[in-house]
Amino acid sequence: MSVQAPPAPTVLAKTPSRWERANKATLAMLGVTVALFVGFGIGADNFLSFDNMSNLATQVAITLIVAVAMTFVITTGQIDLSVGSTVAFVAVGTAEMLKAGWDSSIVIVAALAAGLFWGAVNGWLAAYQKIPPFIVTLATMSVIRGLAQLWTKGFSVPIDRRLYVAKIGEAKFLGFSALAWIALATVVIGGILLARTRFGNYVNGIGSQEESVRRAGVNTARIKMITLMLAGLAAGVAGLLTAARLGSGSANSGQGFELTVIAAVVLGGTDLFGGRGTMIGSIIGAVITGVIANGLTLLGVSPFLTPIVTGLVLLAAIWLNLRGRTLSELGAKLLGRT
Repeated sequence: MSVQAPPAPTVLAKTPSRWERANKATLAMLGVTVALFVGFGIGADNFLSFDNMSNLATQVAITLIVAVAMTFVITTGQIDLSVGSTVAFVAVGTAEMLKAGWDSSIVIVAALAAGLFWGAVNGWLAAYQKIPPFIVTLATMSVIRGLAQLWTKGFSVPIDRRLYVAKIGEAKFLGFSALAWIALATVVIGGILLARTRFGNYVNGIGSQEESVRRAGVNTARIKMITLMLAGLAAGVAGLLTAARLGSGSANSGQGFELTVIAAVVLGGTDLFGGRGTMIGSIIGAVITGVIANGLTLLGVSPFLTPIVTGLVLLAAIWLNLRGRTLSELGAKLLGRT
């Protein structure tokens, strides 16, 4: 009579806790944000006033609009260095078209189309011609701003404050500017696209395992091109709003803007090498860059110090990003051996 061996015990996979699933970089930057608010709130009496918070929301708005689109770009493992130049080009184009007597509605459509066009150029060259996005956008950054400078001969083009486009820059609702509300709507749309749609899943998948996504039948080149087009469109919106807010279009607008946007996205916890994007993190990152500039100004610190501080913070964020990846890989290897 044979004796049957007892069945092997069933091993249940451990469900990762909420803390294990959380983006540690985003949580760390949330802590930094709170610390900055507390620090500047103590150092500057009017920092936490409603008027300054409203002003801060307006200052952050344009950065946040482009940061939403840049989150998609960086999550796919790409980068766009031309957004600052696109802002300048669209701002100049908006002012020139209004000066020529074009209707505001047509100008708005043309401005957004211009941004979308430059995004499509970047996307086609990077996704379909296989030129590294860093090289493509570095080149178009120079070309686009050069065209804006050639168009205006280096002069600023004023906008009649009575026109509808100009009034967008002055409009307020519930104490906050129209720019802040547009930025909020952009964040909501971007968050839904990234977290709740098939497109967002493709974006995350391409950044982490592009070949696997491609073998699943997804046109990865088209997805990558669309993300760069979104960045161009967002830069077009930013250029239009910049002209509306300042009441003029200048080829010098957006100098160093790409650094601020990339800093905001990476600071928030989006992986610089792709595969992990967080819209909440991009909001936090944009707020951090805005708070640094706003707080230092209220403290009477030289404005020339702001880009230095922003650059140092970005460097620290990239270092933490790399360290986090290294520690995660090490932890995975150790768990794999046990």
